[in-house]
Amino acid sequence: MPSSPPLRVVQWATGAVGGYALRDVISRPDLELAGVLVYDPDKVGLDAGELVGLGSTGVACTDDVDRVLALDADCVLHMPLPAAYFGGDPATDVEVVCALLASGKNVITTTGFVYPQAYGPGLVDRLESACARGGTSLHGTGINPGFMSDLLPLALSGLSCRLDHIYVRESSDFRGHPSRQIVTDLIGFTRAPKDYAGAVRPFRAFQRALFSESVQLVAHALGVRLDEVEETDEYELAVDEFEIAAGVVRPGTVCASRWVFSGLVRGRPFMTVECVYKADADRVRRWAAPGFAVHIEGRPTMAVAIDEVEHGLAGAAAHAVNAIAAVCAAPSGIRTLLDLPLVTGRGTARLA
Repeated sequence: MPSSPPLRVVQWATGAVGGYALRDVISRPDLELAGVLVYDPDKVGLDAGELVGLGSTGVACTDDVDRVLALDADCVLHMPLPAAYFGGDPATDVEVVCALLASGKNVITTTGFVYPQAYGPGLVDRLESACARGGTSLHGTGINPGFMSDLLPLALSGLSCRLDHIYVRESSDFRGHPSRQIVTDLIGFTRAPKDYAGAVRPFRAFQRALFSESVQLVAHALGVRLDEVEETDEYELAVDEFEIAAGVVRPGTVCASRWVFSGLVRGRPFMTVECVYKADADRVRRWAAPGFAVHIEGRPTMAVAIDEVEHGLAGAAAHAVNAIAAVCAAPSGIRTLLDLPLVTGRGTARLA
């Protein structure tokens, strides 16, 4: 029986997550790289493979959006920083995604969209209309949200006969993260307290939207109607000077932050997501050590801990790449994790 032709994939953005995704796409025989959209002028014209340390692919990077829209491709891996980071309108991400969908390309994105229904029928109708025009599907994913704060708790809920509270914690170490855009400009590490609040305003809005989607997705899947999603955050200041990949953290500047998102029912949390970010986990002892934890209170009560995820950005990229075949095969429309078969990494298994 003849094998299916490889799925043609466009990589949209080649930053911290997009670079990992691009390597995966180039390396997999079931996928064919159709194009690469970049934002950095220095990357324009470079061969996609050479950009990520692999051999030549014959596919040159471009910053021409219209050229990408005109490409013949099955799927776009949409992985830019949120538009709000650049001082733009957050709706720009929606416009780009809709244009890609209407052009006949399925879209898998790490900019949110894990549960667009959280924003009401206006956004849903707009996305569904774009899907209908292109005969395509949209799927938002990542490592958190996308897996740890939604897929994993829902999988564990299959062991429960009563659910009282779902708690998910992420703790991430940014010591080796090379991007100053992410570490300083977006998250706010190395900034003085007086500059921190204003600097992270776009990140706060993005975080609030992203994890509100995730919490509401889980609640919807479990038949729970939330009254609201509450958000709080705080930060820690460095005592000593130390160096990380993105720069130097000086005494008195922000070196860690903690964000808590709680889905409330009658004033009580049904689901809580805690996110801890540290410039260097060895230097910041406050709050949890790197890793993930899921704790479900109910009958039975259970806890799952993942002590650490090395190369977490690679995990976020892999979860998106591994979903390509399922999303391309899915019916047209918005496809949350509830609509897709379990996404695994079997297609990328390597045996010694």
